[in-house]
Amino acid sequence: MTDSISLKEADRVEILTLMDNYTDVLLRNTKVVTRPPLAKGGDIPVDALLAEHGLSLLVSVYHGEEKRSILFDTGYTNIGVPHNLELLDVDLNEIEAIVISHGHMDHTGSLYPILDKMSGPVPVVVHPDAFQSPRYFGLDDGRKLLFPQTLVKTELENRNAEIIESRTPKLLADDMVMVTGQVERVTTFEKGLPNAQMERNGKIEKDLILDDQALAVNLKGNGLVIIAGCSHAGIINTILYAEKMTGVEKVHTVLGGFHLSGPIFEPIIEETIMELKKMAPEVLVPMHCTGWKAIQRFSDEFPSSFVLNSVGSRFTLS
Repeated sequence: MTDSISLKEADRVEILTLMDNYTDVLLRNTKVVTRPPLAKGGDIPVDALLAEHGLSLLVSVYHGEEKRSILFDTGYTNIGVPHNLELLDVDLNEIEAIVISHGHMDHTGSLYPILDKMSGPVPVVVHPDAFQSPRYFGLDDGRKLLFPQTLVKTELENRNAEIIESRTPKLLADDMVMVTGQVERVTTFEKGLPNAQMERNGKIEKDLILDDQALAVNLKGNGLVIIAGCSHAGIINTILYAEKMTGVEKVHTVLGGFHLSGPIFEPIIEETIMELKKMAPEVLVPMHCTGWKAIQRFSDEFPSSFVLNSVGSRFTLS
């Protein structure tokens, strides 16, 4: 059994959405989220932030005046995140590490071009199975769709990346950010992606996507901030594991992809809502692969904590 992690409290957390499935320039600010301005200096620009079926978040934690920043995932294409980084005036030199939630292409797409723009060595934290290939998405008619291999060790090494492989939790950002590592799966209703397959030793087997991992921050006086990539291990499993590893039971914010889209996962939306209600997060931001039906239900059931995400949104938690 892994020993519990001593996660240092952060005074403030800021999460900037570099990529998500949705963009809307007309969304309004709230007490926890600031939207990108529609205009600068009175002029509406001809360029715009891009959205795609991917996720990328810039996570900054503060202790006093000290700021530490982590890049969590890098979107789908090699175009979207670099474009948005420029429009959002993000300084890549402030990023001290990159964490990959899992090895799928919609979370790794811009990793190489981002590394090309950074002075190394840049720590890249991954679960060892993130390099697993080939991986497939199985169809009902027996066909297998091949996932592109977007994580290759030699490609990372050529870009002066410092590859940190770990199945167990890791602390980053002066011990204020925990990478969960491999998440324990204890709930009865979160069963992963049933049609995911992989080839190992020449044989096709079920892909449990064990590389799925998330981030956790202990926000001083408020509890855990959980930042998920795709939640292939289940968003409830992810929260429970973060609580177990940190010893912090209070949950303040749950944010990221919950993977509740489509006929396979929509049947567990209500069970997920029921478990989240027990945790009573003050801020709830479903993103990316959560799916429209689930997002609508979260909006209905968590009217005071739900926030609709959009590319360029900056969440400030304190």
